[in-house]
Amino acid sequence: MSSVRDPRTRLLTAAAAVAIAALSLTACGDGSGEPDGGSSAGGSSTGSSSGSSSAKGAKSSGAGAGDNKAVACGGSSIKTVAAPVNRPVNHMLLTVTNTGSAPCDLYGYPAARFGEAQSVPPVNKDSKPQAVVRLAPGKSGYAAVSLSATDGSGTNGHTVKSLAVTFQDRTAESTSWVAHPSLPAEGVYVDDSLSVTYWQQSMDNALSW
Repeated sequence: MSSVRDPRTRLLTAAAAVAIAALSLTACGDGSGEPDGGSSAGGSSTGSSSGSSSAKGAKSSGAGAGDNKAVACGGSSIKTVAAPVNRPVNHMLLTVTNTGSAPCDLYGYPAARFGEAQSVPPVNKDSKPQAVVRLAPGKSGYAAVSLSATDGSGTNGHTVKSLAVTFQDRTAESTSWVAHPSLPAEGVYVDDSLSVTYWQQSMDNALSW
């Protein structure tokens, strides 16, 4: 009986060993699957990161598009001209032309300092346009200056021969850019009734105030 049981015992032992080996292989397969899953998760993470990169790229593109938005007009990309007009009488027209390659916005109104004046003239509040004046490249914006009272009621009248125009930003603060348009050689006559209009999209609108 002992001799019979020994082969059977050996067979059973061998079968058990085979089964254990199979289980070990199966377990290894599952373990390999987890890193694959981890790799897959990493791929997702990379994909997500790539998605984030895409999102950043889109955001960057959006920022790029934002860069094309108009900025406050000023600097070497504009030309400012001051010229007296026949009508309305005692008026001057300020013309700002965008000489750059991108649009710019004329915010608020010109702070026009004549001669040695310590302050700038007030703005005609009724002249405020409904929208900011945007200048495409090559286009112009306008503001009118009422130099003196037409009925002679103005005080402290005098002739000035220089003009400095300061521009505003979107917060209505003065920018660092100041234009110095030439005045006629004989100068222009101003008095205390001096005032300006807001920037306008058209010359007619500017001179209607």
